[in-house]
Order: sequence, then C-alpha cells, then structure tokens
Amino acid sequence: MNATHPAHIQRRAIPAGFIEALRERFGDRLSTAAAVREHHGRDESPYAAMPPDAVVYATSTEEVAWVAAHCHRHHVPLIPYGVGSSLEGHLLAVQGGVSLDLSGMNHIVAVHAEDFTATVQAGVTRKQLNDHIRDTGLFFPIDPGADASLGGMAATRASGTNAVRYGTMRENVVSLKVVTADGRIIDTAGRARKSSAGYDLTRVFVGSEGTLGIITEVTVRLYPQPEAISAAICNFPDLRSAVQSVIEVIQMGVPVARVEFMDTAAVRATNAYSKLTLKESPLLLFEFHGSPSGVREQAETVQEIARANGGEDFAWAEHPEDRNRLWTARHNAYFAGLQLRPGCRSSTTDVCVPISRLAECVTETAAELDQASFPYTIVGHVGDGNFHVLMLLDPDNPAEFAESEALNRRLVERAIRMQGTCTGEHGVGLHKMPFMEMEFGRDALDLMAALKRAFDPHNILNPGKIIPSGPATEHAA
Repeated sequence: MNATHPAHIQRRAIPAGFIEALRERFGDRLSTAAAVREHHGRDESPYAAMPPDAVVYATSTEEVAWVAAHCHRHHVPLIPYGVGSSLEGHLLAVQGGVSLDLSGMNHIVAVHAEDFTATVQAGVTRKQLNDHIRDTGLFFPIDPGADASLGGMAATRASGTNAVRYGTMRENVVSLKVVTADGRIIDTAGRARKSSAGYDLTRVFVGSEGTLGIITEVTVRLYPQPEAISAAICNFPDLRSAVQSVIEVIQMGVPVARVEFMDTAAVRATNAYSKLTLKESPLLLFEFHGSPSGVREQAETVQEIARANGGEDFAWAEHPEDRNRLWTARHNAYFAGLQLRPGCRSSTTDVCVPISRLAECVTETAAELDQASFPYTIVGHVGDGNFHVLMLLDPDNPAEFAESEALNRRLVERAIRMQGTCTGEHGVGLHKMPFMEMEFGRDALDLMAALKRAFDPHNILNPGKIIPSGPATEHAA
C-alpha cells in the first residue's frame, strides 16, 4: 500500500561536499545510516517510507539556524522532525534532503507561574511539561493523545480531548522563536496577553507544518489545576443518539472539559487492548472540571440530556487512577484499533463540521463505511465537531487502499458541503493536500503560495506539503 502524489515525489540532487560540511559541523550528530534515514522518513500515515539523505540532531536554535542557512545556500530540502507521530505524511522527505531532528532540544526554558505561561524548547513533550509544573498548581491542557512535542503540536495546530473547553494550540501559543528558511532567528511576540502591533506572525507559523519556518521555542498558556475532576461513561443504543446528546450539551452551554465518542467497534477494540469491560455499544466519555458543586451541576445537566436521548445512567470514574485508566485507554484507541486486524496498515482521517451538522455527518459516514470491504472504527472529540475514522487495510491489497481513498474523499466532500473542514486536527501534510482547493478556492491557495514564496523563496522547508503543486509552488532554484 503506497499513497503517493507523483508530482511531488522527485528527489533533488545533493551538491558535492554538502553532506561532508554537515559532518564536519555536527560529527556523530549527523547520520546517513539507512535505518536512521528510514525511521525519519516514515510516520503513522499510510505512505511508504520516503527517507531523507541525512539526519541532523540539533541541540540549539543556533544549530538549527546554521543548518537552515546551509540548506538555503545550496537549495537542499529541510524537514523538521519531532517524535514522528503525525498521521498525514507531514515529515516524509518527498524531495530528499535533510531531516532536522529536534528531539534533543528538550529543555524547559522558563516557567512564569504568576503570568500563567511557560517557555520550552521545541522538543519538550506535553507530558514532560506537565510533570515539570505539577507542583505549581498549573497544567498545560492541550492533549492530542500521543506524547507529542510542543514544537510539533504548534506546527500542526494540534488540539485533542480538552479542546472543547481549553481550545487548540492556536489559542494557547503566546509566542514562538522561529528560524527562517535562510537561517535568521526571530521572535514572533512577547509574553503580553494581547497586542495590536503589526502582523500576527505567531498565528502564521502555528499550523504551517514546517513549510514557513522552523519552530525552536514555544511559549504556551498554563491553567490552574481544577479543584474537582470527575469522569463518566454513558452508553447509547445507537450512534445518532450519542452524537445528538453532545450537540444538545454544547448548545446548552455546559462547560464540559472533555467529551469523547467511541463507536461499538472502537469500544470492542479498546476492551481487548486495554483489558477493560466497557459495554460494547456507542458511548460518550465525559470529564468535568471545576468546583465540587460546579462539577456536580454540570454532570446532572448532562445526564438529564443523555437520558432524554436514550442514554444509560452514568458509570462514574471519580478516583484519579480510574480516570487515568479510562483516558489512557481512549488515547490508545488508535493502537487498539490496529489489533482488530493483525498485520494491517491504517489509513486514518479526520474532519470537523459545525456542531449542528455533526450527527448528520457522522451517521452518513458510518452508513457508507458499513458497506466497506475492510473493518473500521470511529472515535471523536465530538464536543468541537471533530471525529476520526480509522480504516484498517491489508497492506498487500491495493484495491482496499483505493476504496479507502474514495471513502475519504466522500467524507471530506461531505464535511466541506456542511461548511466544515478537511481536517480538524491531523493537519494537511500530503494526504489532505488534494482537498485544499475544494475547501479554500484557487484564489486563497494562490495567496498561500505567495506567502510560501515570500518566507521560503527556494522552497526548501518541508517542500511538497500543504499546497498542491502547480506554477505557484514550483521549485525556485
């Protein structure tokens, strides 16, 4: 199984002496070993590996700037690499070049608890940050499931289970330190809560997937740890009843912290993988944050709405160890799903629609998937209209992959028709690139391409991603 866009799969020649100059600068932190290159040319997407020509392990912003300037000078592609957990082919070296591994940039620069901010290097993971600040009474809420790096999360505009209450990386990045394509180092903002000075460069780089600059430091918002936390599971007779309950909860303005959906197949897989005994029917997993009385009031309102839609009484998980077990199981739903078909490769896609269209979008999607020749699961951060489909494919069966791509296309068309988006969380990478014009129109894409040319005139930064190929994005060497 190999999803490719041939127009982009054309490796650039590496100039003589280029790799040797990298080796002289970085020594054993430069690798051209096949296994290392293969590792950095593969993610969790359905694509075959597309390895870089070399991998550099950077430890400072200044080293990143040196590599960028060197690549810019010689027109060599440069792809930032965090922990490799992306799902849409973001970090594949489609034109070869250098993979810049930022995992060694894992220092927490500063915590300003009194201002509710923390500044970290790009390789710091969300779990590392939360472990570091636990004793301050604060936490960082963005939780995409994987223990992703903060730099990668900013680059892909990540969100996750807490987004319904705390927002996404877009709302929670205060400022960035970025290395430009030609090796300059810039700060996009200070730490003030607001500013009306100039263009909002922070938001330009958040979600740019390494195509406009390389994020080396991130300043993020922190939040007080809730006084009380409670989680509950509610099973439903069918998918529509569960999703309709979410719609009504959100429209009522109940400030739930998390509300996650799992279809029957996802619950079955989770039970087997995480050794749980959840009832195997569509379910919602809620978490409530606040004061004890506030949490109780939220839960009562939500349970009343759920019952009106055929939901069962809540099964509570009030002890921290029980909550952690449930959320760990939910985060492992991807790996659990893979076990439904041993030896399979997944094609995982997501869309996001206005909350009022969510039930319609999910049920139409499930009806189509029920006719597929392969198993699937649906899970979702449905509190913000975002859901994910995991299609479990035989890697030796091209027909299944073609079928999954057709289903994915119809899903995206459905979401855009409902005024949604082709990706609410995964990002564009390679896999969602064909849908960008459908969502934005040609004029908007041309403007994005002009921005790309201005920031990266030689098209070295993660080339062949986000914007479809064409005259506006051809290599300007």
